Amino acid sequence: MTNRLTEALKQQILALPSAPQLLEEVYAALAEEAKRRQLFYEQVTEESKAEFINGEVILHSPAMKRHVEVTSQLFQLLNAYVLKHTMGFVGIEKLMITRNDYEPDICYFATEQATHFSPEQMLFPAPDFVVEVLSKSTEKRDRGIKWQDYAAHGVGEYWIIDPEGQTVEQYLLRDGNYNLHRKVADGELNSQVVRGFTIPVRAIFEASANIQALAQILA
Repeated sequence: MTNRLTEALKQQILALPSAPQLLEEVYAALAEEAKRRQLFYEQVTEESKAEFINGEVILHSPAMKRHVEVTSQLFQLLNAYVLKHTMGFVGIEKLMITRNDYEPDICYFATEQATHFSPEQMLFPAPDFVVEVLSKSTEKRDRGIKWQDYAAHGVGEYWIIDPEGQTVEQYLLRDGNYNLHRKVADGELNSQVVRGFTIPVRAIFEASANIQALAQILA
C-alpha cells in the first residue's frame, strides 16, 4: 500500500462519526491477535514449517524438488558472495520476519542489521532483500499479502521466481510500492540492494551453470 493510499484511508476513517468506536475495535482485535501470535511462538518448533499471517497459522506442505533446487542454488550463490565480502547475513526458509511472521525462501540482511543478531535469535526484523519461489499453494500470498507487507516494511528489493516457467521477476521499492525492474529468463541479473551481486539467470535453474557461477564468486 502506498503512502498516498494509507493517508486516504486514514482520512476516510477519521471522517466517520463512529471513528473512536472503530479504532477501539481495531485495537481490541490487534490485542487478541497479539495473544494468538504469542501462543504461536510458544508452540512452533524448529521442525515446523509455518507462518503466522493476519492472525492465522498457515502450515506449509512439503516442497517440490524443483522448488528446493531453485532455492538452494540461489542461496548458495548469494550466501557465498555475502560471506566472501563480509556484507551481512543470508537466511533460508526458516527465519521469521515482519509483523506477519513470514518465513521467506531467501532473505538478506545488510551488515548494519546483521551485526546485532544473536546465535539464539528466532525472530528477525524486515530484511533488505527477499526472494520467494512460487508454488501453487503460495503464489497468491507471494503476490498479495506478502507483497504488500514487504513493501510496507521497507524491503528494498523483491525477487519472485517461477521454477516451472524458469523466470525471475525483479521488483524494486519506489515510493512505498514495488515496481517491476526486470523479468528475465536468461542473461545476467544484477541486485540493486546486494551491491555487486551479479549472476547468470541460468545459474538459478541449472546445476552446471550454478557450479560455474559459484566458482567465479569464490575465485
